[in-house]
Amino acid sequence: MPDPSAVENASTVSDASTVFAVFADLREEGRDLDSLVGELPAPDWAKPTPAPGWSLAHQIAHLHWTDRAALLALTDAAAFAGLVEEALKAPDSFVDAGAEEGAALAPAELLARWREGRTALDGALAGASPDAKFPWYGPPMKAASMASARLMETWAHGQDVADALGVRRTPTARLRHVARIGVRARDYAYAVRGLPAPAGEFRVELTAPGAPGEVWAYGPEDAPQRVTGPALDFCLLVTQRAHRADLALTASGPDADGWLDIAQAFAGPAGPGRTPGASR
Repeated sequence: MPDPSAVENASTVSDASTVFAVFADLREEGRDLDSLVGELPAPDWAKPTPAPGWSLAHQIAHLHWTDRAALLALTDAAAFAGLVEEALKAPDSFVDAGAEEGAALAPAELLARWREGRTALDGALAGASPDAKFPWYGPPMKAASMASARLMETWAHGQDVADALGVRRTPTARLRHVARIGVRARDYAYAVRGLPAPAGEFRVELTAPGAPGEVWAYGPEDAPQRVTGPALDFCLLVTQRAHRADLALTASGPDADGWLDIAQAFAGPAGPGRTPGASR
């Protein structure tokens, strides 16, 4: 299993106000996804999603499985170490196996477990010491960083669910957490492909959703390599939920242009991504 440390370190959160905000935003992201699946009839849970071999049930089961792992990391280091040992025995299949296990449950049972797990994780995050670091599948993480990473994954898998259901979600300011990880994980996208990262930072300017005139900016203002466009499109790109050709992102400079072809905000091997026109 590739070392996910670059992505995990990219999600580091330190500002006190941001720490409290990310916990609340994670709760809201879970509720939004719950609103899509909470009233679905049982047969609909078998609908395929854009992730090959994964149904709606697999998507929710995966989120529940990872929430449970995060809860153990926060509350029972020994039990979490056991999960890591199991992952190391099957690095190429443990994620799919966890999703399969949950997807085999009756939809009502899976939904109940996911909801209970979200509530338990929320309590553990809020009760964790803000400066303590907790074990993960890589370097230890603070609670706020773990919440930021969980929000990114919840949003990304929620997009798979929305695409499967034909629903267009309204983007929110919570995307700032996803965008921040995507920017800071730039070098990881190169490393996971065995490529050298470009020297120097890029300038990234993203138009905030639902806030005309507000721009989320990262990197030096005078950086020659630049990326601009809607924050939603950038988040879809770095989570590989849409192909670059379908997004309104502009790159200035050859290095920035090359990055948009390989960008990823998630740990693990480079995925195939979506084909042009396959989403949204």
